[in-house]
Amino acid sequence: MRSGPVRAAWLRIEETIDPLFPGGTNPLRNLGALACLMFAALLLSGTYLYIHFDTSTDGAWPSINRLSDEQPWLGGLLRSMHRYAADLFVTFTLLHLLREWVLGHYSSFRAMTWLTGVPLLAFMYVSGIGGFWLNWDVLGQYAATASAELIDALPMLDGTLARNFLDSGAVSDRFFSLLVFIHLGVPLMLLFGLWFHLQRVTRPRILPPRALMFGQLALLAAIALAWPVTSGAPADLGRVPVALALDWFVLHPLPLATSLSAPVFWSLLAILFGVLLMLPTFPDRQREPVAVVDADNCNGCRRCVDDCPYSAITLEAHPDGKPGKQIAVVAAERCASCGICAGACPSATPFRSVIELVNGIDMPQQSVDSLRRKLVDDLARAESAPVVVFGCRHGMDVEVNRRIDVLGYNLLCIGLLPPSFIEYALRGGAAGVIVCGCADASCEFRLGNQWTRERMLGAREPHLRRTVPPDRLRVMMVGRHEQGQLDAAIDSLRQNASQGEIA
Repeated sequence: MRSGPVRAAWLRIEETIDPLFPGGTNPLRNLGALACLMFAALLLSGTYLYIHFDTSTDGAWPSINRLSDEQPWLGGLLRSMHRYAADLFVTFTLLHLLREWVLGHYSSFRAMTWLTGVPLLAFMYVSGIGGFWLNWDVLGQYAATASAELIDALPMLDGTLARNFLDSGAVSDRFFSLLVFIHLGVPLMLLFGLWFHLQRVTRPRILPPRALMFGQLALLAAIALAWPVTSGAPADLGRVPVALALDWFVLHPLPLATSLSAPVFWSLLAILFGVLLMLPTFPDRQREPVAVVDADNCNGCRRCVDDCPYSAITLEAHPDGKPGKQIAVVAAERCASCGICAGACPSATPFRSVIELVNGIDMPQQSVDSLRRKLVDDLARAESAPVVVFGCRHGMDVEVNRRIDVLGYNLLCIGLLPPSFIEYALRGGAAGVIVCGCADASCEFRLGNQWTRERMLGAREPHLRRTVPPDRLRVMMVGRHEQGQLDAAIDSLRQNASQGEIA
């Protein structure tokens, strides 16, 4: 796990504002989904705007302006929401990139997702800046002229593009229609790129939780109503625009390029993209052993395939050659080494009467057998009935709570825990069991908390048996520093155990 003060500071900020956004609605934990939400808002509002848009140099400005003047509660509102959605789309995307970098989510099994995400930044800016061209007001004129001059500074170009915006006779309806086509085509390329970006992610979260989604849309509408977007004066290629109200969220590359000069800007941009694309070649942590399949204990049930967060497991014909029999196969470059597959395997039950518990699929660094052995030894040495706490090493460190009456186990991920271990611990003499996952929406491997909850509720296999007394089990998803909640759960289980003994 990546360490460092920057990472620790970021995680602490997220955990600090978690109480303000219960149920996994913390915006900082949903930046990618929020960006997708704003992209969807752009596509939907842009469709309506295009229906009313006149794709000609003389008709572009009046058609857009009429939306604000004649349809303030529909066209004008959608136009304003379109602009502010673009601002938020850029903001959320850049914050999402920053968060993934700070948390080290760019190497090993995440490398392909990172590499397919970085080029989307270019599509985002091309589409966003190009949208200002189409307004064809003074701000659109500035955006078109500045970006054309910037493009002309590239090698192999001779300044022909910028000349289209220096002479009023050069901007024809045909050329303007080409700009419209670019503004429509690039978002479609961005949409395809986003689909490709998420190919190795199982069940990607492309929309935030409902409360956050509706709240964000309401905020977007409120901003659009409070500060409606209006057009500037019509573009006039005979004059140089001055005193412009720039949209710094989307157009910031243009004044930056002007202040640095185009060659310097392109050089810095090339370096930036080069560094971003090279990051996966410099992993920030030692690669952990990946999941291992045991052919004698794998029956091809498909549970590990369905539960893998990164589509790292497939089914192939079993090596024993029996017709129709299959076996799980792990793609090492995609494996997150989380152990969620081991927790899903039906053979991962500690009640099996074997000396060595060999799982159908398991983690070499923390096997189900080693967990059973440690649990059995610890319960045997305990002087009184202890509370057993299963935690995640990426969340709260539950092993620091180890003492005579509390046994803590940090797992690779809380999703590694087979539900049968809860019943096994209770039968072995535990006073109660606590399953302590990471805070909502903060699972390092995305699906560990979700699958654990569903297994505990009996909605996913392998599920917790109903014979487990509910008063002796606590399932909690908390931040790394919420020790008070864990202590309260331990005290509650002790109290229940004491009342049970008295009864």
